Amino acid sequence: MGRSHKELDLLDGAAVRKFFDEEQPDYVFLAAAFVGGIMANSIYRADFIYKNMQIQQNVIGESFRHKVKKLLFLGSTCIYPRDAQQPMQEDTLLTSPLEYTNEPYAIAKIAGLKMCESFNLQYGTNYIAVMPTNLYGPNDNFDLERSHVLPAMIRKIHLAHCLKEGDWNAISKDLNLRPVEGIDGSSPKEDILAILNKYGICDTAVTLWGTGTPLREFLWSEEMADASVFVMEHVDFKDTYQQGDKEVRNCHINIGTGKEISIRHLAELIVKTVGYQGKLTFDSSKPDGTMRKLTDPSKLHALGWHHQIEIEEGVSRMYQWYMANSQLTHKKTPRRINSCTLLILRFYF
Repeated sequence: MGRSHKELDLLDGAAVRKFFDEEQPDYVFLAAAFVGGIMANSIYRADFIYKNMQIQQNVIGESFRHKVKKLLFLGSTCIYPRDAQQPMQEDTLLTSPLEYTNEPYAIAKIAGLKMCESFNLQYGTNYIAVMPTNLYGPNDNFDLERSHVLPAMIRKIHLAHCLKEGDWNAISKDLNLRPVEGIDGSSPKEDILAILNKYGICDTAVTLWGTGTPLREFLWSEEMADASVFVMEHVDFKDTYQQGDKEVRNCHINIGTGKEISIRHLAELIVKTVGYQGKLTFDSSKPDGTMRKLTDPSKLHALGWHHQIEIEEGVSRMYQWYMANSQLTHKKTPRRINSCTLLILRFYF
């Protein structure tokens, strides 16, 4: 069963313990996190480290106290060093400094995977840590301040397209569904134009952060879910390291495609998908973040799982989903699975 953030605050240790007492789960998927893109990581540094470590402490701790049979912890590839050799293998962890812009989040996720690893080594638990690459898909977060790069670009380019076409009905519906800093479709037109301009959206151009040169890897979120179930069903802690190793470490598993695309080329792909005819520009005064973050998924491949959906198909699916879910007004945006929700499954054998 799952719980939304409203139903269960994972920062509240007493509430988490009560949940485990009542539900007695056998298997736990810990996909909960306080997440965001480069802007959010820069602004909310304390929140990113404090909230994520608190969530992990509460859920993994209660999983141990309630003798959960197996736990899957979802981390992030931002755990790897800023200048890591590409593609990044699991053994690259903690070999050099992290990227500054997301260091607090990365440290929290490193703590979570090391917590899983350490419980396994000391107590014989079966907690598996997986490191997903950048995820995107249905029910993604399209908030212009807090979202990750791909959903943010889809929304920005879509709104720029609507502005260029003079389609104020579509703009109003979009802002009614997902208001921006309190501005919705009923706000005065000048206020709407001002807030869109703040985020680089106008009737002649759309401006994105950075130079467009960083390379990123993307995985369709439903494939991530499939990989997680595969790992839960077929992989145990003993399968994640070489038996006989004197030091057991870096037992986590990368989940990704092993393929990358530049931010500029991704933006151009979205422009083509949306049909936008305006200008695409990049603000080089804004940070790029890590230049490359390509995973090496060979460990996962050896265990038997491979991705199927390539970025071109994924962007098309994503925009189709966005359009299909932008037709209603004043509808609350569903939360992503990794936006402070906890998914717990209980199986009976």
